[in-house]
Amino acid sequence: MHTLARTPPSSPFDPATVTAVPGRDDDGRHLRLRIETRRVAEVVDLTASLESFLLLSGVRYGVLAIHTLHTTTAIVVNEQEPLLHGDLFRQLDRLAPPTLAYDHDDPTRRVVNRTEAERTNGHAHCQAMLLGSSASVPVVGGRLMLGRWQRVLFVELDGPQERQVCAALISSGRG
Repeated sequence: MHTLARTPPSSPFDPATVTAVPGRDDDGRHLRLRIETRRVAEVVDLTASLESFLLLSGVRYGVLAIHTLHTTTAIVVNEQEPLLHGDLFRQLDRLAPPTLAYDHDDPTRRVVNRTEAERTNGHAHCQAMLLGSSASVPVVGGRLMLGRWQRVLFVELDGPQERQVCAALISSGRG
């Protein structure tokens, strides 16, 4: 298992934790992160954990693909700024309001991918589809090639829950 830097919370009010998950895909090119979110909607900065993974991999040039394993979360590259995150959540609630009736939430109509402990989360699925489930970031000189304010962010839309994100490092070699 890689020893990764703990990703700091996205704000003083966001105690989400990010830890590496050891497993069968721990080959130096793949990473699985476990994220324990604490709020219904929150943003968690993954950049420090991803940079730590790159350092340990020894890869200097390539692409890091980051993907969430959940349909009510998203991966975005943007600014780590709490007021912006509030703006984002207000816009998402305007486009896919939690108070709207969603066919996905109607147990009398929905017959696929349903469990007994199903959450009422049609709005979160719609919001996640607006943002996307993955991002690819170039790796140059062993670092993520991000702009001045850019960070790799995990967006929770149906928390609090335990979540997972995977990352795959694509390169022609370690040099």
